[in-house]
Amino acid sequence: MSKIKVVHYINQFFAGIGGEEQAHIEPEIREGAVGPGLALNAGLGENAEIVATIVCGDSFYNENLESAKETILEMIKSQDADLFIAGPAFNAGRYGVACGDITTAVQNELGIPALTGMYIENPGADMYKKEVYIVETRDSAAGMRDAVGKMVPLALKLVNNEEIGSPEEEHYYPRGIRKNFFTEKRGSARAVEMLLQKLKGEEFETEFPMPSFDRVEPAAPLKSVKEATIAIVTSGGIVPKGNPDRIESSSASKYGEYDIDGVMDLTEATYETAHGGFDPVYANLDADRVIPVDVLRQYEEEGKIGKLHRYYYSTVGNGTAVASAKAFSEEIGKKLIEDGVDAVILTST
Repeated sequence: MSKIKVVHYINQFFAGIGGEEQAHIEPEIREGAVGPGLALNAGLGENAEIVATIVCGDSFYNENLESAKETILEMIKSQDADLFIAGPAFNAGRYGVACGDITTAVQNELGIPALTGMYIENPGADMYKKEVYIVETRDSAAGMRDAVGKMVPLALKLVNNEEIGSPEEEHYYPRGIRKNFFTEKRGSARAVEMLLQKLKGEEFETEFPMPSFDRVEPAAPLKSVKEATIAIVTSGGIVPKGNPDRIESSSASKYGEYDIDGVMDLTEATYETAHGGFDPVYANLDADRVIPVDVLRQYEEEGKIGKLHRYYYSTVGNGTAVASAKAFSEEIGKKLIEDGVDAVILTST
């Protein structure tokens, strides 16, 4: 019996080429397993083997979707692959989108069983979970062993055309597919049981979970911009030179509060970005490109705004969990209210 031929897709970081500074690299194919593919290969066992690894920079793929996809599909066809695995991408946004997009293309255009893995807050998970099997992983590569342990069994079931169990059993995100099944109790009885459990405050598991939407009521408009105190809050990672608070370049666990009293311009000598999710060159040359301190100072002088708040708040949005971002916003919001700030300019990257 011949071995199942597997092609694996990873980005420039997991290929050991480099980080954001190498995110522009074009697709290339390497023989055998590379990086996380070594763990996948070990998990696949004796009946399957990664015969080739395709590497592509996150920026290149997302900026050249059609051409990158076409090139990679040709590479996969050249290997006569039986199975395709992408990632896992964990919480890396552009990597997740690339994994979701190429996995969908392989499945739909080549007819090859395919899957990927990523964290629930990765934008790629929400975009592609109804198209392909996406295994739920932790938010960082620290969860690699756990991810491989979930991805390999599902991958082997797919390639062997075995019956796939529920999302809970197989650890993939629900795909919106409903299947009929027989059970000992009819639906009305199960519904009443769940209602009684809910009324008693007991734990129960719904059979049809509803989506949860975070709704925010818009604030009232400013009565007068010319009298308003305006603050700046950013996820673009702008910090004083040297990053004194050591804000992480990805998956930030903190934010910084920085005094800009008397600062008219953010220069290359005094400010930089801590962000690891975009090319920092232009932000480091002039941080005003991310937070417009220079323009707001000009508006102050011209009387177009009341004043610029003394402090700005900064963190890194790259890979940062939504729960952490919410916690930051609650703390920052309280400070801004206490300081009498009337409006906030929020900037990203």
